[in-house]
Amino acid sequence: MTIAGSIILIMLGAILTWAVEFDLAGLDINVVGVILMLGGLVGLLFGIYRISVTRRAVGPIDEPVHRHEVYEEPEARRTTVYEERRRYDEPPL
Repeated sequence: MTIAGSIILIMLGAILTWAVEFDLAGLDINVVGVILMLGGLVGLLFGIYRISVTRRAVGPIDEPVHRHEVYEEPEARRTTVYEERRRYDEPPL
């Protein structure tokens, strides 16, 4: 049960206990409202406990984490450039 569900149960129980003026044979609406409020209170306390336990489980880190990554530059590629020598008396291509 989540915290929101517990709060909804508490509100519904309070409405049934103090705001409803309805009688059913063999069923007391006020008792049902009190039971819902108690169930919502138990669920709320359990939800808060569960949140505090999960947050407490994560402790502080003693040492900062440093990554030592080595980046090596790739070897330079050798490129060969061929030049075409032309004479000025030849016609252009």
